[in-house]
Amino acid sequence: MALPPATTPLYNHPLPEIERWLDEQGFERSKDDIHCWLVNRPDWKAELCLDVDQIVIRYFDFDGSSSTMQRSFKYSLSRQDIEDAIFAGP
Repeated sequence: MALPPATTPLYNHPLPEIERWLDEQGFERSKDDIHCWLVNRPDWKAELCLDVDQIVIRYFDFDGSSSTMQRSFKYSLSRQDIEDAIFAGP
């Protein structure tokens, strides 16, 4: 099954499609928390959690320090907007 168009709000995506999208973006499901996903990029790492009313992403191991940064996005944003914001990095 194909994903809805990228301009579709994320709340209109079935959960299995959101999970497939995360997998396609290089995320791996957390072994400790099934609603969280992890990704490693060359300049940063992140944990993304699918909360009830928003996606929460916590960046860590960036700028050569142990700093962390957290952002959250409502499911009313399009998949493309969320993808662009997440992969812009911390």
